[in-house]
Amino acid sequence: MRLNKLILNTDFLKYQAQTSPYPLGMEVSHAIGSYIYATDSKKYLDFVAGVSACALGHQHPRVNQAIKDQLDKYSHVMVYGEYSQSPAVQYCKLLASLLPAPLDKTYLVNSGTEAIEGALKLARRTTGRSQLISCHNAYHGNTMGSMSVMGFEERKQIFRPLIPDVDFITFNNEDDLQKITTKTAGIILETIQGGAGFIQPHNNFLKKVRKRCTEVGALMILDEIQPGFGRTGKLFGFQNYDVVPDIVVMGKGMGGGMPVGAFTASSAMMDLLSDNPKLGHITTFGGHPVIASACLATLQEITETNLMAEAIEKEKLFRSLLVHPLIQEIRGKGLMLAAMTKSADITNEVILKCQDKGLILFWLLFEGCAIRITPPLTISEEEIREGCSIILEVMDEMMNKN
Repeated sequence: MRLNKLILNTDFLKYQAQTSPYPLGMEVSHAIGSYIYATDSKKYLDFVAGVSACALGHQHPRVNQAIKDQLDKYSHVMVYGEYSQSPAVQYCKLLASLLPAPLDKTYLVNSGTEAIEGALKLARRTTGRSQLISCHNAYHGNTMGSMSVMGFEERKQIFRPLIPDVDFITFNNEDDLQKITTKTAGIILETIQGGAGFIQPHNNFLKKVRKRCTEVGALMILDEIQPGFGRTGKLFGFQNYDVVPDIVVMGKGMGGGMPVGAFTASSAMMDLLSDNPKLGHITTFGGHPVIASACLATLQEITETNLMAEAIEKEKLFRSLLVHPLIQEIRGKGLMLAAMTKSADITNEVILKCQDKGLILFWLLFEGCAIRITPPLTISEEEIREGCSIILEVMDEMMNKN
Protein backbone atom coordinates (compact mmCIF):
# COMPACT_ATOMS: atom_id res chain seq x y z
CA MET A 1 0.00 0.00 0.00
CA ARG A 2 1.26 3.47 -0.81
CA LEU A 3 -0.14 6.46 1.04
CA ASN A 4 0.44 10.09 0.19
CA LYS A 5 -0.10 13.35 1.97
CA LEU A 6 -1.66 15.25 -0.92
CA ILE A 7 -5.30 16.21 -0.68
CA LEU A 8 -6.97 14.60 -3.67
CA ASN A 9 -9.49 16.36 -5.85
CA THR A 10 -12.62 14.38 -4.92
CA ASP A 11 -14.03 14.70 -8.44
CA PHE A 12 -10.88 12.96 -9.73
CA LEU A 13 -11.75 9.91 -7.67
CA LYS A 14 -15.50 10.14 -8.15
CA TYR A 15 -15.74 10.53 -11.93
CA GLN A 16 -12.46 9.36 -13.46
CA ALA A 17 -11.73 5.63 -13.46
CA GLN A 18 -8.56 4.75 -11.54
CA THR A 19 -5.79 2.23 -12.13
CA SER A 20 -5.10 1.58 -8.44
CA PRO A 21 -6.69 2.39 -5.08
CA TYR A 22 -3.86 4.78 -4.20
CA PRO A 23 -3.07 7.29 -6.97
CA LEU A 24 -0.35 9.84 -6.29
CA GLY A 25 -3.02 12.48 -6.65
CA MET A 26 -1.10 15.65 -7.50
CA GLU A 27 -3.42 18.20 -9.13
CA VAL A 28 -1.47 19.66 -12.03
CA SER A 29 -1.55 23.36 -12.87
CA HIS A 30 1.05 23.45 -15.65
CA ALA A 31 4.38 21.94 -16.68
CA ILE A 32 7.39 23.32 -18.49
CA GLY A 33 10.87 21.98 -19.13
CA SER A 34 11.83 19.52 -16.40
CA TYR A 35 9.23 20.77 -13.90
CA ILE A 36 5.58 20.13 -13.12
CA TYR A 37 3.65 22.70 -11.09
CA ALA A 38 0.73 21.77 -8.84
CA THR A 39 -2.37 23.89 -8.26
CA ASP A 40 -1.04 24.74 -4.80
CA SER A 41 1.90 26.44 -6.59
CA LYS A 42 4.39 23.78 -5.50
CA LYS A 43 7.11 22.99 -8.04
CA TYR A 44 8.23 19.41 -8.73
CA LEU A 45 11.37 18.34 -10.57
CA ASP A 46 10.34 15.55 -12.95
CA PHE A 47 12.64 12.48 -12.95
CA VAL A 48 9.98 10.34 -14.68
CA ALA A 49 8.95 12.27 -17.84
CA GLY A 50 5.45 10.83 -17.93
CA VAL A 51 6.96 7.32 -17.70
CA SER A 52 9.48 7.95 -20.50
CA ALA A 53 6.92 9.65 -22.75
CA CYS A 54 8.05 13.28 -22.54
CA ALA A 55 11.46 12.78 -24.14
CA LEU A 56 11.94 16.52 -24.67
CA GLY A 57 10.42 17.59 -21.38
CA HIS A 58 7.24 19.59 -21.00
CA GLN A 59 6.10 22.21 -23.54
CA HIS A 60 9.14 21.87 -25.74
CA PRO A 61 8.94 24.91 -28.05
CA ARG A 62 9.65 22.96 -31.25
CA VAL A 63 6.94 20.40 -30.50
CA ASN A 64 4.43 23.00 -29.34
CA GLN A 65 4.97 25.09 -32.45
CA ALA A 66 4.57 22.08 -34.76
CA ILE A 67 1.25 21.23 -33.08
CA LYS A 68 -0.02 24.81 -33.35
CA ASP A 69 1.04 25.14 -36.98
CA GLN A 70 -0.72 21.91 -37.95
CA LEU A 71 -3.91 22.84 -36.07
CA ASP A 72 -4.14 25.92 -38.28
CA LYS A 73 -4.06 23.69 -41.41
CA TYR A 74 -6.20 20.64 -40.69
CA SER A 75 -6.79 18.01 -38.03
CA HIS A 76 -8.55 14.67 -38.58
CA VAL A 77 -9.85 14.34 -42.14
CA MET A 78 -10.06 10.59 -42.88
CA VAL A 79 -9.37 7.17 -41.40
CA TYR A 80 -5.78 5.95 -41.56
CA GLY A 81 -4.23 5.05 -44.88
CA GLU A 82 -6.67 6.65 -47.34
CA TYR A 83 -5.36 10.19 -47.80
CA SER A 84 -1.77 11.35 -48.13
CA GLN A 85 -1.19 13.71 -45.21
CA SER A 86 2.17 15.44 -45.14
CA PRO A 87 3.06 15.16 -41.42
CA ALA A 88 2.63 11.37 -41.36
CA VAL A 89 4.38 10.86 -44.71
CA GLN A 90 7.33 13.06 -43.72
CA TYR A 91 7.62 11.29 -40.41
CA CYS A 92 7.62 7.77 -41.86
CA LYS A 93 10.14 8.82 -44.53
CA LEU A 94 12.51 10.33 -41.96
CA LEU A 95 12.18 7.28 -39.71
CA ALA A 96 13.02 4.96 -42.62
CA SER A 97 16.18 6.96 -43.31
CA LEU A 98 17.30 6.50 -39.71
CA LEU A 99 16.56 2.79 -39.36
CA PRO A 100 18.69 -0.07 -40.74
CA ALA A 101 17.48 -2.01 -43.78
CA PRO A 102 15.04 -3.58 -44.34
CA LEU A 103 13.00 -1.57 -41.79
CA ASP A 104 11.50 0.91 -44.23
CA LYS A 105 7.73 1.02 -43.80
CA THR A 106 5.89 2.23 -40.69
CA TYR A 107 2.31 1.79 -39.55
CA LEU A 108 1.21 4.65 -37.26
CA VAL A 109 -1.25 3.91 -34.46
CA ASN A 110 -2.40 5.55 -31.23
CA SER A 111 -0.40 3.85 -28.47
CA GLY A 112 2.43 1.45 -27.85
CA THR A 113 0.00 -1.27 -26.86
CA GLU A 114 -1.90 -0.92 -30.13
CA ALA A 115 1.41 -1.15 -31.98
CA ILE A 116 2.14 -4.42 -30.17
CA GLU A 117 -1.21 -5.79 -31.32
CA GLY A 118 -0.39 -4.87 -34.91
CA ALA A 119 3.08 -6.42 -34.69
CA LEU A 120 1.72 -9.72 -33.36
CA LYS A 121 -0.84 -9.84 -36.18
CA LEU A 122 1.87 -9.07 -38.72
CA ALA A 123 4.02 -11.93 -37.42
CA ARG A 124 1.19 -14.40 -37.85
CA ARG A 125 0.20 -12.97 -41.23
CA THR A 126 3.75 -13.10 -42.57
CA THR A 127 4.67 -16.61 -41.42
CA GLY A 128 1.31 -18.38 -41.53
CA ARG A 129 2.18 -19.76 -38.09
CA SER A 130 0.39 -19.23 -34.80
CA GLN A 131 2.87 -19.67 -31.94
CA LEU A 132 4.12 -16.56 -30.20
CA ILE A 133 6.95 -16.52 -27.67
CA SER A 134 7.57 -13.88 -25.04
CA CYS A 135 9.67 -13.61 -21.87
CA HIS A 136 8.89 -14.14 -18.22
CA ASN A 137 8.33 -10.79 -16.49
CA ALA A 138 7.83 -9.07 -19.85
CA TYR A 139 5.38 -6.21 -20.24
CA HIS A 140 4.02 -5.23 -23.66
CA GLY A 141 0.67 -3.62 -22.79
CA ASN A 142 -2.71 -4.36 -21.30
CA THR A 143 -5.06 -5.19 -24.18
CA MET A 144 -6.00 -8.82 -24.76
CA GLY A 145 -3.26 -9.60 -27.28
CA SER A 146 -0.51 -7.68 -25.53
CA MET A 147 -1.59 -9.08 -22.17
CA SER A 148 -1.32 -12.57 -23.64
CA VAL A 149 2.43 -11.99 -24.11
CA MET A 150 2.80 -10.40 -20.66
CA GLY A 151 5.06 -12.59 -18.56
CA PHE A 152 3.47 -11.89 -15.19
CA GLU A 153 0.63 -14.24 -14.38
CA GLU A 154 -0.63 -12.37 -11.31
CA ARG A 155 -1.70 -9.41 -13.46
CA LYS A 156 -3.51 -11.41 -16.14
CA GLN A 157 -4.97 -14.54 -14.53
CA ILE A 158 -8.34 -12.94 -13.81
CA PHE A 159 -8.74 -11.93 -17.49
CA ARG A 160 -8.20 -15.40 -18.97
CA PRO A 161 -8.82 -16.97 -21.42
CA LEU A 162 -6.42 -14.90 -23.51
CA ILE A 163 -5.12 -15.66 -27.00
CA PRO A 164 -3.81 -19.24 -27.33
CA ASP A 165 -0.48 -20.69 -28.43
CA VAL A 166 1.80 -18.39 -26.42
CA ASP A 167 4.93 -19.72 -24.72
CA PHE A 168 7.54 -18.06 -22.54
CA ILE A 169 11.30 -18.10 -22.13
CA THR A 170 13.61 -16.46 -19.62
CA PHE A 171 15.36 -13.30 -20.78
CA ASN A 172 19.12 -13.87 -21.20
CA ASN A 173 18.72 -17.68 -20.97
CA GLU A 174 20.34 -19.07 -24.12
CA ASP A 175 19.14 -22.63 -23.50
CA ASP A 176 15.54 -21.45 -23.83
CA LEU A 177 16.12 -20.37 -27.43
CA GLN A 178 15.49 -23.95 -28.52
CA LYS A 179 11.81 -23.24 -27.84
CA ILE A 180 11.87 -21.10 -31.00
CA THR A 181 11.00 -23.64 -33.71
CA THR A 182 9.49 -23.93 -37.17
CA LYS A 183 6.10 -23.59 -35.48
CA THR A 184 6.95 -20.15 -34.10
CA ALA A 185 5.49 -17.10 -35.83
CA GLY A 186 7.56 -14.71 -33.78
CA ILE A 187 9.31 -13.97 -30.53
CA ILE A 188 8.69 -10.62 -28.88
CA LEU A 189 11.20 -9.14 -26.47
CA GLU A 190 11.78 -5.80 -24.82
CA THR A 191 15.23 -4.71 -25.91
CA ILE A 192 15.81 -3.81 -22.25
CA GLN A 193 13.28 -5.43 -19.94
CA GLY A 194 11.33 -2.60 -18.35
CA GLY A 195 8.83 -3.76 -15.75
CA ALA A 196 11.20 -6.53 -14.69
CA GLY A 197 13.78 -4.03 -13.48
CA PHE A 198 15.58 -2.45 -16.47
CA ILE A 199 17.48 -5.63 -17.30
CA GLN A 200 19.86 -5.37 -20.24
CA PRO A 201 20.63 -8.26 -22.61
CA HIS A 202 23.92 -9.97 -21.77
CA ASN A 203 26.43 -12.13 -23.63
CA ASN A 204 25.09 -11.23 -27.09
CA PHE A 205 21.68 -12.61 -26.15
CA LEU A 206 19.79 -10.59 -28.76
CA LYS A 207 22.21 -11.63 -31.51
CA LYS A 208 21.63 -15.26 -30.53
CA VAL A 209 17.86 -14.73 -30.67
CA ARG A 210 18.30 -13.20 -34.12
CA LYS A 211 20.38 -16.19 -35.29
CA ARG A 212 17.84 -18.72 -34.01
CA CYS A 213 14.93 -16.86 -35.62
CA THR A 214 16.72 -16.80 -38.96
CA GLU A 215 17.44 -20.53 -38.71
CA VAL A 216 13.80 -21.51 -38.23
CA GLY A 217 12.04 -18.73 -40.15
CA ALA A 218 10.51 -17.06 -37.11
CA LEU A 219 10.25 -13.28 -36.80
CA MET A 220 12.09 -11.27 -34.17
CA ILE A 221 9.97 -8.46 -32.72
CA LEU A 222 11.68 -5.90 -30.49
CA ASP A 223 9.60 -3.72 -28.19
CA GLU A 224 11.31 -0.31 -28.11
CA ILE A 225 8.43 1.50 -26.44
CA GLN A 226 10.56 2.44 -23.41
CA PRO A 227 14.17 2.49 -24.66
CA GLY A 228 13.40 4.07 -28.03
CA PHE A 229 14.01 7.64 -29.18
CA GLY A 230 17.39 8.42 -27.74
CA ARG A 231 16.95 7.27 -24.17
CA THR A 232 19.82 4.75 -24.29
CA GLY A 233 22.24 6.94 -26.25
CA LYS A 234 21.12 5.56 -29.60
CA LEU A 235 17.91 6.33 -31.46
CA PHE A 236 16.74 2.80 -30.66
CA GLY A 237 18.02 0.53 -27.94
CA PHE A 238 18.70 -2.38 -30.29
CA GLN A 239 21.36 -0.28 -32.03
CA ASN A 240 23.51 -0.76 -28.92
CA TYR A 241 23.54 -4.53 -29.42
CA ASP A 242 24.41 -5.00 -33.11
CA VAL A 243 21.13 -6.62 -34.09
CA VAL A 244 18.30 -5.81 -36.52
CA PRO A 245 14.79 -7.12 -35.74
CA ASP A 246 12.14 -8.02 -38.30
CA ILE A 247 9.64 -5.74 -36.59
CA VAL A 248 10.35 -2.85 -34.24
CA VAL A 249 7.59 -1.47 -32.02
CA MET A 250 7.66 2.06 -30.64
CA GLY A 251 5.59 4.49 -28.60
CA LYS A 252 6.01 6.67 -25.48
CA GLY A 253 8.92 9.01 -26.32
CA MET A 254 8.15 9.24 -30.03
CA GLY A 255 5.41 11.86 -29.66
CA GLY A 256 6.93 14.42 -27.36
CA GLY A 257 4.19 13.71 -24.83
CA MET A 258 1.37 13.09 -27.31
CA PRO A 259 -0.48 9.73 -27.55
CA VAL A 260 1.05 7.64 -30.32
CA GLY A 261 2.57 4.30 -31.27
CA ALA A 262 3.96 2.64 -34.37
CA PHE A 263 5.45 -0.56 -35.71
CA THR A 264 7.99 -0.75 -38.52
CA ALA A 265 8.99 -3.65 -40.76
CA SER A 266 10.07 -4.23 -44.34
CA SER A 267 7.78 -3.12 -47.15
CA ALA A 268 7.41 -6.72 -48.25
CA MET A 269 6.07 -7.70 -44.83
CA MET A 270 4.00 -4.62 -44.09
CA ASP A 271 2.21 -4.74 -47.44
CA LEU A 272 0.74 -8.10 -46.42
CA LEU A 273 -1.58 -6.29 -43.99
CA SER A 274 -3.26 -4.45 -46.86
CA ASP A 275 -4.42 -7.46 -48.88
CA ASN A 276 -5.76 -11.03 -48.46
CA PRO A 277 -7.63 -9.86 -46.53
CA LYS A 278 -7.64 -6.16 -47.23
CA LEU A 279 -7.96 -3.95 -44.15
CA GLY A 280 -5.90 -6.47 -42.17
CA HIS A 281 -5.15 -3.78 -39.62
CA ILE A 282 -7.11 -0.54 -39.47
CA THR A 283 -7.41 2.49 -37.20
CA THR A 284 -9.45 5.66 -37.28
CA PHE A 285 -7.00 8.06 -35.67
CA GLY A 286 -3.62 6.47 -36.48
CA GLY A 287 -1.35 8.92 -38.29
CA HIS A 288 -3.39 11.86 -36.99
CA PRO A 289 -1.80 14.95 -38.57
CA VAL A 290 -1.45 16.90 -35.32
CA ILE A 291 0.11 13.94 -33.53
CA ALA A 292 2.35 13.16 -36.51
CA SER A 293 3.53 16.78 -36.51
CA ALA A 294 4.54 16.41 -32.87
CA CYS A 295 6.33 13.14 -33.70
CA LEU A 296 8.20 14.72 -36.59
CA ALA A 297 9.34 17.67 -34.49
CA THR A 298 10.43 15.31 -31.70
CA LEU A 299 12.39 13.05 -34.03
CA GLN A 300 14.07 16.02 -35.71
CA GLU A 301 15.06 17.52 -32.37
CA ILE A 302 16.49 14.26 -31.04
CA THR A 303 18.49 13.53 -34.21
CA GLU A 304 19.64 17.07 -35.01
CA THR A 305 21.05 17.82 -31.54
CA ASN A 306 23.47 16.13 -29.14
CA LEU A 307 20.75 14.78 -26.86
CA MET A 308 21.57 11.11 -27.54
CA ALA A 309 25.27 11.46 -26.79
CA GLU A 310 24.44 13.58 -23.76
CA ALA A 311 22.19 10.80 -22.40
CA ILE A 312 25.30 8.66 -21.84
CA GLU A 313 27.14 11.50 -20.10
CA LYS A 314 24.11 12.18 -17.93
CA GLU A 315 23.98 8.49 -17.01
CA LYS A 316 27.56 8.76 -15.76
CA LEU A 317 26.60 11.77 -13.65
CA PHE A 318 23.63 9.92 -12.13
CA ARG A 319 25.84 6.93 -11.30
CA SER A 320 28.50 9.14 -9.72
CA LEU A 321 25.98 10.98 -7.55
CA LEU A 322 23.66 8.15 -6.47
CA VAL A 323 26.04 6.42 -4.10
CA HIS A 324 24.39 5.54 -0.80
CA PRO A 325 24.14 2.54 1.56
CA LEU A 326 20.43 2.18 0.70
CA ILE A 327 21.20 1.92 -3.05
CA GLN A 328 22.42 -1.55 -3.93
CA GLU A 329 22.96 -0.92 -7.66
CA ILE A 330 21.93 1.29 -10.55
CA ARG A 331 20.49 -0.67 -13.46
CA GLY A 332 19.81 0.39 -17.02
CA LYS A 333 21.44 2.45 -19.73
CA GLY A 334 21.48 6.12 -20.64
CA LEU A 335 18.48 7.85 -19.10
CA MET A 336 16.57 4.61 -18.58
CA LEU A 337 17.78 3.95 -15.04
CA ALA A 338 16.56 2.21 -11.90
CA ALA A 339 18.07 2.66 -8.45
CA MET A 340 17.68 -0.64 -6.65
CA THR A 341 17.08 -0.86 -2.90
CA LYS A 342 16.92 -4.02 -0.81
CA SER A 343 13.15 -3.90 -0.25
CA ALA A 344 9.90 -2.60 -1.68
CA ASP A 345 9.23 -0.80 1.62
CA ILE A 346 12.39 1.26 1.25
CA THR A 347 11.58 2.04 -2.37
CA ASN A 348 8.03 3.15 -1.49
CA GLU A 349 9.26 5.41 1.29
CA VAL A 350 11.91 7.02 -0.90
CA ILE A 351 9.48 7.72 -3.75
CA LEU A 352 6.79 9.22 -1.51
CA LYS A 353 9.14 11.29 0.65
CA CYS A 354 10.91 12.63 -2.43
CA GLN A 355 7.55 13.77 -3.77
CA ASP A 356 6.96 15.62 -0.50
CA LYS A 357 10.28 17.40 -1.10
CA GLY A 358 9.48 18.28 -4.72
CA LEU A 359 10.99 15.43 -6.73
CA ILE A 360 8.93 13.06 -8.88
CA LEU A 361 10.09 9.44 -8.94
CA PHE A 362 8.05 6.34 -9.76
CA TRP A 363 7.84 2.57 -9.57
CA LEU A 364 8.45 -0.21 -12.08
CA LEU A 365 5.61 -2.62 -12.79
CA PHE A 366 6.95 -5.92 -11.46
CA GLU A 367 10.16 -5.12 -9.58
CA GLY A 368 9.16 -3.64 -6.25
CA CYS A 369 12.69 -2.70 -5.19
CA ALA A 370 13.29 -0.41 -8.18
CA ILE A 371 13.11 3.38 -8.17
CA ARG A 372 12.41 4.58 -11.72
CA ILE A 373 14.66 7.37 -12.97
CA THR A 374 13.70 8.25 -16.55
CA PRO A 375 13.90 12.05 -16.82
CA PRO A 376 13.51 14.05 -20.02
CA LEU A 377 16.52 13.82 -22.33
CA THR A 378 16.69 17.60 -22.04
CA ILE A 379 17.31 17.59 -18.29
CA SER A 380 20.30 19.72 -17.30
CA GLU A 381 23.27 18.65 -15.18
CA GLU A 382 22.19 21.19 -12.56
CA GLU A 383 18.72 19.61 -12.41
CA ILE A 384 20.25 16.14 -12.12
CA ARG A 385 22.33 17.31 -9.17
CA GLU A 386 19.28 18.97 -7.60
CA GLY A 387 17.18 15.81 -7.82
CA CYS A 388 19.92 13.44 -6.69
CA SER A 389 20.58 15.63 -3.65
CA ILE A 390 16.91 15.23 -2.67
CA ILE A 391 17.15 11.43 -3.03
CA LEU A 392 20.28 11.32 -0.87
CA GLU A 393 18.74 13.67 1.69
CA VAL A 394 15.67 11.45 2.00
CA MET A 395 17.80 8.33 2.31
CA ASP A 396 19.97 9.93 4.98
CA GLU A 397 16.85 10.87 6.96
CA MET A 398 15.57 7.31 6.67
CA MET A 399 18.84 5.86 7.96
CA ASN A 400 19.10 8.36 10.81
CA LYS A 401 15.51 7.60 11.84
CA ASN A 402 16.38 3.94 12.20
